[in-house]
Amino acid sequence: MWANPDWRGGLYAPHAGRDGWLSDYAEVFNAVEGNTTFYSGTPRPDTVDAWSRQAPAGFRFCFKLPQRLTHGKRLRQVGQEVEAFLEALAPLRDRLGPVMIQLPRDFGPDEIPALAQTLEDWPSDYPCAVELRHSEFFHKGTAERDINALLISHGVDRVMLDVRPLFSGPPMDHPGLIQARREKPRRPLHVLSTANFPVIRYIGHLDKDVNEHYFAPWVRQLCLWIKQGKTPFLFVHTADNRQAPELARVLYARIAREMGWPELCAFPGDRQNLLL
Repeated sequence: MWANPDWRGGLYAPHAGRDGWLSDYAEVFNAVEGNTTFYSGTPRPDTVDAWSRQAPAGFRFCFKLPQRLTHGKRLRQVGQEVEAFLEALAPLRDRLGPVMIQLPRDFGPDEIPALAQTLEDWPSDYPCAVELRHSEFFHKGTAERDINALLISHGVDRVMLDVRPLFSGPPMDHPGLIQARREKPRRPLHVLSTANFPVIRYIGHLDKDVNEHYFAPWVRQLCLWIKQGKTPFLFVHTADNRQAPELARVLYARIAREMGWPELCAFPGDRQNLLL
């Protein structure tokens, strides 16, 4: 996401207008998880054109397939609608990361034929990643082996949702933390890449020490994938997302030191605060 007013004064300048948020975001980070299409559906042409104007060449959007197709129609007979959705994103073709198919928690093994058909029809030049939430896909049994084999056969990555930090740490009576723990599925983390674009959705804790504990193994794993020629995508969240940009910056700094990369540029809001 990039449209978050809570990031004013940090990632964004204190009085930055909404129209400039994506440009400011893309000045610092090079990828974004596009939740807007999950809730709002296929974007209008003028909206896509606006995104295209604000995002530089090296930027990557990772949009989600609309929930109307994944949760409403449960991927049944959605071929034409998926095609229309991807066609709407065509102006961003050179800036698309994996399009994510986030499935409902009760989308289990019996419904995999619908997913298989969707992947069969999926154009090969559009990267894709699938987020599974049903408990059967996390038991390392037949269901998980079969779904991993399906993803590998189609060159599709499996989204890794890391909720361990969210459910760890000392008790905190924080409304955002309580709500996030209620909403996020508590599933084991299985670290694997079934294609070339591993996608990690890291749900951080409000306690920095908790996050530090989980950062170290991710830094090692991400560096390994990069050295193997893969392009991982890492999206950092927190319970209320207020601290997400700073948390992402901290994690990137760990990776940059290992890989010999430059630091991220200063947040636009930080620069303005310094001038003030």
